[in-house]
Amino acid sequence: MNEENRWEAPARPAELTETRLIEAILEGHFPIGSNLPAERELASQLGVTRPTLREALQRLARDGWIEIRHGRRTRVRNYWREGNLGVLGTIARHKNHIPPDFVPNLLEVRISLAPAYARAAVERKQKHVAELLTDYPKLDDKPQVFATADWELHRYLTIDSGNPVFTLILNGFRDLYGSMALIYFSSSEARARSRVFYQDLRDAALRKDPEVAESVTRQMMIESLDLWQVAAEGYGGG
Repeated sequence: MNEENRWEAPARPAELTETRLIEAILEGHFPIGSNLPAERELASQLGVTRPTLREALQRLARDGWIEIRHGRRTRVRNYWREGNLGVLGTIARHKNHIPPDFVPNLLEVRISLAPAYARAAVERKQKHVAELLTDYPKLDDKPQVFATADWELHRYLTIDSGNPVFTLILNGFRDLYGSMALIYFSSSEARARSRVFYQDLRDAALRKDPEVAESVTRQMMIESLDLWQVAAEGYGGG
């Protein structure tokens, strides 16, 4: 399809309303534990109909942002404790409202997940993993090149693992991953360390050694925490 002829449907009123309410929650206009204004008042503030507002509120309740209490005002939940993966994905898309410790927390989770799906991928599809990584040690030494390649590697590793839950979790952070990876790979040290990791992982796949694949991936994920802090500080200081 010709790019010039591509058409994107505008967001529906309920979707726009949902986005505005999430932004208001993240910005602290409706803090955790507070009550939203009454339905009529809130609809008026947002400039939408009450049916549109109700639809948006139902969507927010589904993901754990709010608690709809019949006969009482709607409460903003502690979404960090009561939310689900939908909340995480939404926060990841609102990059301007991400807390400072959000990315390090994600990297800590990746320490648990990535070694598991790397091991499973080499167990199930070692030939594809090796082929995928053939040119990785020779990547152009540019942040954008590494960011794109690293995303593709982890995406295919989750797919080759045979567990679609890994892929769904990773896909939830695709937008955030892209922007944060550019910061991470702005560090020449991070690029150099990843280049070694790609070679080590390819060697493990060629040897059909899932245990080594798991080990080198875990070590890379642990080191990425420190490398992220260095890259983020350098990026902010630049």
